[in-house]
Amino acid sequence: MRADRLVSLVLLLRQHGRLSAAALARELEVSTRTVLRDIEALSTAGVPVYAERGRHGGFALLPGFRSELTGLNPDEALALLVAGSRRGAQVFGLGSALASAMLKVVDALPESYRDTAAGAAGRLLIDPKTDLLSRRLVAEEVPDAIVAEVLRAVFAGHKLRIHYAAVDQTPKWRTVDPIGLVTVRDCGYLLATRSGADRTYRLSRVLAAEELAEPAQRPDRVDLDRAWQERSTRFRTGGDQVPVLVRMDPARREDLVGTALAVLTEETDAEGRLRLEVTFQDPRHAEWALWQLSTNAEALAPQWLRTSLRDRADAVAARYGVSS
Repeated sequence: MRADRLVSLVLLLRQHGRLSAAALARELEVSTRTVLRDIEALSTAGVPVYAERGRHGGFALLPGFRSELTGLNPDEALALLVAGSRRGAQVFGLGSALASAMLKVVDALPESYRDTAAGAAGRLLIDPKTDLLSRRLVAEEVPDAIVAEVLRAVFAGHKLRIHYAAVDQTPKWRTVDPIGLVTVRDCGYLLATRSGADRTYRLSRVLAAEELAEPAQRPDRVDLDRAWQERSTRFRTGGDQVPVLVRMDPARREDLVGTALAVLTEETDAEGRLRLEVTFQDPRHAEWALWQLSTNAEALAPQWLRTSLRDRADAVAARYGVSS
């Protein structure tokens, strides 16, 4: 909206002192012609913005001008700045709105606090794009038009029609009652109901979306955290998951639990080894997880998994055997 853009333009000038039309256009993601029109509109409205000519010229505000916002102390501003560094807003297409909000947060602080809060936020890194082993964490891409349509339906409380590509199924149109949105490790999910039954849709699998005028059938209030936990539990314990009985070194427990869907039972035997019954998404998942643990874990059941792991070990041994 233009009003939001005008506020952002003023805040950019407040924080940078002087910026060229081209620099403002890049920050606001508009054309330089739009920036010039916005500058004229601000001047007409009484905002003391003026142009400086020359090679290093640009637009600036008269010294001392400030848009006052009150009520934030340094710790509150720091909390907002740190929260703003997370990538959930990008998943839901709110990146530009977040950038504008962060400008307002910084500008709201008294000058004596501003540098302190901004500097402190710069010393905290939340959810980097790679982990300690340099494995790149790739966020799922969802077209802005789809995210915008989903957000409108969620916030307005309207039914939503989505063209959804479930795993190993032909994409189908379905009409749902949206409840809320969740982001987990840069993946976005739509929590909804369809014909009264709980449904969870991965946003990256939504091929098209259309907000309908019909009101959604949903509760007035919902505890999204609780709803997500309940659906996660049903996902981990239902369907065609593969149960596996494992005997293992306790030191490698977290490595196994971190890859399994759920731990059903756990006990320690007389030799101090752990016996766990865990579930995996499918046979391939189970074989991969146990293979990573090498001789630190033994699959006791099912028999097909023991056979598969033995055959894989034989193949590796044959590949690296001593040549005659």
